[in-house]
Amino acid sequence: MPIAVRSLTLELDEPEDLLAGRAAARLKVPVGDIRVWGVVRRTLDARDKSRLRFSYNIELALAGSPKRERQVVQRLHRPDVALLQPEPDLEVEPGSTPLPGRPVVVGFGPAGMFAAVLLARMGYRPLVLDRGQEVSVRHRDILVDFYRHGQFHPESNLLFGEGGAGAYSDGKLYTRLHDPRVRIVLELLYQFGASPSILIDGKPHVGSDKLPGICRRIRMHINDLGGEVRFGARLDDVEIRDGRLCAVVVNGERIVCGPVILAIGHSARDTLRMLGRRGVAFEPKPFQMGVRIEHPQAMVDRWQYGPSCGHERLPPADYQLVAKGAAGDQGDVFSFCMCPGGMILPTNESPGQISTNGASRSRRGGPLANSGLVLTLDPVGVCPASAEPLAAFDFLEGVERSAFELTGGTYRVPVQRAADFIHGRQSDGHLETSYPLGGQWSDLRRVLPPAVAESIARAVAQLDRRLPGFGGDEALVTAPETRASGPVRMTRDRDSRESVSILSLYPVGEGAGYAGGIVSAAVDGIKTAEAIIARYAAEE
Repeated sequence: MPIAVRSLTLELDEPEDLLAGRAAARLKVPVGDIRVWGVVRRTLDARDKSRLRFSYNIELALAGSPKRERQVVQRLHRPDVALLQPEPDLEVEPGSTPLPGRPVVVGFGPAGMFAAVLLARMGYRPLVLDRGQEVSVRHRDILVDFYRHGQFHPESNLLFGEGGAGAYSDGKLYTRLHDPRVRIVLELLYQFGASPSILIDGKPHVGSDKLPGICRRIRMHINDLGGEVRFGARLDDVEIRDGRLCAVVVNGERIVCGPVILAIGHSARDTLRMLGRRGVAFEPKPFQMGVRIEHPQAMVDRWQYGPSCGHERLPPADYQLVAKGAAGDQGDVFSFCMCPGGMILPTNESPGQISTNGASRSRRGGPLANSGLVLTLDPVGVCPASAEPLAAFDFLEGVERSAFELTGGTYRVPVQRAADFIHGRQSDGHLETSYPLGGQWSDLRRVLPPAVAESIARAVAQLDRRLPGFGGDEALVTAPETRASGPVRMTRDRDSRESVSILSLYPVGEGAGYAGGIVSAAVDGIKTAEAIIARYAAEE
């Protein structure tokens, strides 16, 4: 049985070839006895700025009898050396209940995509519906029509279309989930074009330049297995009989269906409202709101790497920050979706709105870094006069419209120097931001709710004391960041994963309130596909 050896370290200038010798020394065996080895995880340890190091976990096999690995591990009895346990069997035995109709997956973002892949591989021939367009059309609609000519497409943008919001996101694959399906997600992304480094890096990352092609190849794979992916197919309505979803209405066409996996993302607000009118149960949940803050990447590198800044083996630096107590009764303000060498992107799904997100290409080679800086809001506090969970969308849309109106309806993003934002001053002078539609100096307190603005200002000032320049003149604050998470959850049964109010409806992913990122959404989609497979028999 192979051995896992964890937390082997290398200095910045030491090659990975030395790892076998380090592992042999820890195991107290000759290096020649290591028959084969490989890296399974690599992270950068930057806690001590005076001595940055790489930390590795490797797996290896020893020469000799099969019992030798066990004997070596038992003799050492140390926590960083262990026998490699076999992965749990995730094979799903198909159920015996006849399918009431073809499975339908609504939404081709991470949750819907990975659910559809599993269904297709198991012979269930899913029909996938997405309101947006395939990546080639979507690319033109975004880069040419929107960025160059200011013509916004409500059904083909950075949120809707092949790959969902994730296709043009940063492609960060870091997750706190401890689920064997995480490995399945990473391996599938690698199979369809992601770098092999995502299989070993502690903070794996695909890149917004790679994701569209990966999504296209996954779609072709689903089609080859008997599935079907339709674009320009918006879910307009659902038909419910005796408490069960039996048909969907798409572009005026009624489609009789079996189980429906709803993976629409949290920005399909019109669809969520339609489902609410049809009796789908929602519950409010806390959500995040704030700003994007942008710095020169070189500044972030100096904060994180100290005297080692500029070393050829160091990647563009990122950060995870918390401003303790900056939001008062609301708690902390924290960084979200930090994008080294990246760009700030527009993430509105309707015309006349502005919202922001961040992305990086695979090499993260841009001159600027950006991150969300958000606090958590209680939807009951935001909409105290309404018992309707979906009313939180009205609140968010009001903020997004105010940002659009503040900049004269041009889709330029409101911007303020961080130092001016802290002190309530007007910014002026040359403005350079990565936002593709440009920025306009603005008073962000005219965009953000007062409590949010003051919390963010206190956070920027607090973080500036820890990281000089964080709140300085070179730092730009853009607003608003309103899509970090959704304010509602579609209530589902813990075991069957169906909606508690509508049978045969399976809410998944971020839009349903059960995920927060590419990997967690993909895992949620896989688990729901497994539940459907375990219940129903595939059609002959």
